[in-house]
Amino acid sequence: MPLLSSTQNPVHAPPAPSMDVQRILKLRVPVIVKLAERRIGLHEVLRLSTGSIIEFQKSSDEPMELLINNRSIGTGVAVKVGENFGIKLLSIGDARTLINSMGK
Repeated sequence: MPLLSSTQNPVHAPPAPSMDVQRILKLRVPVIVKLAERRIGLHEVLRLSTGSIIEFQKSSDEPMELLINNRSIGTGVAVKVGENFGIKLLSIGDARTLINSMGK
């Protein structure tokens, strides 16, 4: 087996083309605003019908959780945007947290 001489150039992987980065940045991920969470018995689920009300042990002025790809990345409060609902962010994770939330 021949040995590599020191005059040969090492093989380097080519840099990732910016097209790949642009394609990644165009990916669409699910954005979820979690109002509250509660566990109820299956028998209660079976009794649910139109008009049923499920009460949560959370004050209406407490922050909601913002999830990206089912991972928490921040909190916010509900706001009205025209005739639509929105969330005003109170806190959000750093870039690493945001990237990690999209990884799985």
